[in-house]
Amino acid sequence: MFDIKWIRENPGAFDAALKRRGMVPAADGLIALDTRRREALTRAQDIQASRNKVAKEIGAAKARGEDAADLIAEVSRSKQEQAETEEAARQAESELEDALAALPNVPAEDVPEGADEDANVEIRRWGDPAEFDFEPKEHFEIGEGLGLMDFERAAKLSGARFVVLTGALARLERPVASLEKAGLFE
Repeated sequence: MFDIKWIRENPGAFDAALKRRGMVPAADGLIALDTRRREALTRAQDIQASRNKVAKEIGAAKARGEDAADLIAEVSRSKQEQAETEEAARQAESELEDALAALPNVPAEDVPEGADEDANVEIRRWGDPAEFDFEPKEHFEIGEGLGLMDFERAAKLSGARFVVLTGALARLERPVASLEKAGLFE
């Protein structure tokens, strides 16, 4: 996810990077959400500081034997106002996080501009692409066909984009994962 501080400091660069992805500028909207969030947090802190000051005044008034009912009522009102302000800050934070999470990564400087992968530049090629006299299957089609991958069961267990591995594929996955964790596939 993007760092809103970096976006605040570099809105032009951020929007230029989004434009390279074929997207509309978004820095102003994100900064506005962040400003709303920061103002609400500052306001909540100001209310808390004011309430602390009034609480001290209540203690001083009671020590002098004075009636502090007005001050107590003010503290009560400020608690409600602070809760509302903190909720506004949480709402703005949530909206900002959702907006940032929905944005794709910006391309690196050396990535060519283009609407899709057809604009990519081939830098090098190793070997010759395989040619088949049949339509090759995707790995998941092969795994399902062999009964080694179960996407339906995985969807029931944990949702989309997961798979339950069974049989030989499950036995193979564990040592491969161990080798990868050990750093042997770098």
